[in-house]
Amino acid sequence: MLDVKRLQVLRAVVTSGTVTAAAAHLGYTPSAVSQQVAALEKQAGTPLLERVGRGVRPTAAGLLLAEHAALIGSAVARAETALSDLRAGCTGSLSIRYFATAGSTLVAPALARLRAEHPGIRVDLELTDPEDPFQEVVRGRADLAVIVRASDRLGDGVRLVHLLDDPYAAVLPLDHPLAGEEVIDLNELAGEQWVGSEQSGPCLKPVIDSCAAAGFSPDFVVGSEDHATAQGFVAAGLGVGLMPGLGLRARHPGVVVRPVRNPEPIRVISAAVRETALEQPALRGLLEALRDAAGADPTDGPGADRPRSDRGGREGPTGGARAGWGGR
Repeated sequence: MLDVKRLQVLRAVVTSGTVTAAAAHLGYTPSAVSQQVAALEKQAGTPLLERVGRGVRPTAAGLLLAEHAALIGSAVARAETALSDLRAGCTGSLSIRYFATAGSTLVAPALARLRAEHPGIRVDLELTDPEDPFQEVVRGRADLAVIVRASDRLGDGVRLVHLLDDPYAAVLPLDHPLAGEEVIDLNELAGEQWVGSEQSGPCLKPVIDSCAAAGFSPDFVVGSEDHATAQGFVAAGLGVGLMPGLGLRARHPGVVVRPVRNPEPIRVISAAVRETALEQPALRGLLEALRDAAGADPTDGPGADRPRSDRGGREGPTGGARAGWGGR
């Protein structure tokens, strides 16, 4: 295999016309330049230079290799420029995974800011269910994933960054006997028929666990994996439900939303990030934008009519902003 450094020495000799001039340009001694060319000739298996008076000129093989050395030099220069741009966050790509309710509230504003701050970054964005994105990061298929965090979710080389605590609220038909209450004890919903709004996994687990702590198991009579549809089922009188704050930004006019207690179900939303990807300024910027979006006023949105001082933006047990809801 031809030595790239020796190729560049040969190019300097061919360009300057003498070993002495090439040595001065490279900062070598003439003897060192001659040794490098001799070693390259040995690798190539053919003479590369021939003497002409006090100078040298390339053989056909020497001219060929000098031309390729120029191409290699240009390619290296382009690579160095590209690497510099990547380190500066001017170019590159990010692979992002997220689940549905995090899309409009967290991911969309964060990506808009990323585009403004790093317009040269290409984003591979994919919607998945809440359980899948974490494994995408662990396996190196994604740089960042917005996930519903479970306590046992750990992986080598992956960092979990808390974004917000998203509490669940009771969603009731307008004429429900508890619709006039300010806050509902969870056990008051024990005898109700329930509308499910979550698929099995980390988003349903807080509901099941909290109901168990309140002494009952919810009786799901109809289900939907879409919060808007689930609200429609509740409005039609098919049952009650517990839905997360982020899923209640768009409110159905036929329901009321009330906070619950004893206990209050909460899902913890985090960003799972590959440690090595954090070297990219664009990813660090995206992570900061996600945290800012998570801390934004949750009452700014359709149907969020509850005063911020009552629920929205309260600090959760892990220090992040809480998602709020309205409906009173």
